[in-house]
Amino acid sequence: MDKVPMTAEGHSAMMDEVKHLKTVERPRIIKAIEEARSHGDLSENAEYHAAKEQQGWTEARVAELEDKLSRAEIIDISKLSGDTVMFGAKVTLIDEETDEKTAYQIVGEFEADVKKGKISVSSPIARAIIGKKKGDSVEVNTPGGGKSYEIAKVAWR
Repeated sequence: MDKVPMTAEGHSAMMDEVKHLKTVERPRIIKAIEEARSHGDLSENAEYHAAKEQQGWTEARVAELEDKLSRAEIIDISKLSGDTVMFGAKVTLIDEETDEKTAYQIVGEFEADVKKGKISVSSPIARAIIGKKKGDSVEVNTPGGGKSYEIAKVAWR
């Protein structure tokens, strides 16, 4: 089984989602199924079928999250330091064509949220910059074509 790297924050968020699904969503769906059953013929009962579909999705999501949590390798970023880009690092990149600065934190696959500046450790940008240092230039093959970046800053907090 492969370990799933994640930050303590990502692990906590995943635990919270499992708790919410089990304590809030499950009971709500069970109630919806019971209510739909009371309406009679289940073969033509759209509410029943929708609730059963939602129940299936919820149970699959719980199973997926619990699998990831069981294989979690929590990496304590507060104990990391240095100028080499690794998992958990907050990296400021400068686009070498436009001089535009972008900051990313390298996180676990299921924590990634580009809008919040968090990219997956398996993303093309992260794979290109891991192991590099401040001042290094990197070429990144993105779906939109090749991009060149300079690593301007590597931070841990």
